[in-house]
Amino acid sequence: MTKVYPNIGATVVAAEQTTLKSYAKLEASDAVVLTVWKKSLLFNCNGFTVFDAKGNLVFRVDNYMAGSRSNGEIVLMDGGGKPLFTIRRKRLSLADNWLVYDGETVVNPLFSVKKHVNILNKKCLAHVSSGSCRTSSNGKNVVYEIEGSYAQRSCAVYDENRRRVAEIKQKEAVGGVAFGVDVFRLIIEPKMETSVAMAIVILLDQMFGSSRR
Repeated sequence: MTKVYPNIGATVVAAEQTTLKSYAKLEASDAVVLTVWKKSLLFNCNGFTVFDAKGNLVFRVDNYMAGSRSNGEIVLMDGGGKPLFTIRRKRLSLADNWLVYDGETVVNPLFSVKKHVNILNKKCLAHVSSGSCRTSSNGKNVVYEIEGSYAQRSCAVYDENRRRVAEIKQKEAVGGVAFGVDVFRLIIEPKMETSVAMAIVILLDQMFGSSRR
């Protein structure tokens, strides 16, 4: 697999940087295009490493370990290691329900994410609701809905007005070398916070990642 390097104390590979810049120009002028790498920068630890179009590290997850899928927590940090969100599975829940908290706090969740289970609507993956509220039958508390296929790295996030505010796309091969599903693009429109979009990526991986297929 072609390597992806952070722009920290080292020079970013020129070809990779040029390619990332060209991707950004192809998307909407105000959209943010990030490269998501499902790999931690720490030794012997799973996680995510996220770069912007210039190769700068913008987000990281370093505590994405084996036990996190069942009873642990996941912390999304910025490039400098500051905690942005703490993600926890909702206790006493039979379904795939998750709560997202501000920083390292675990009180008063900012929003909740629930895996969508409906054989009549297979394209919908999950719903994001404000706070810890349960989604009502008419979608009253839903702020985002995710559709597509995470396994294929082809997803779209829609807001309550059905406007597409973020996308997950496969990263095209560079120099004839394919990246596979562990390196992909996250495209965020100005109407959505980039950190929230990345939190959704983490939750989709929890719900539909390789060990859940």
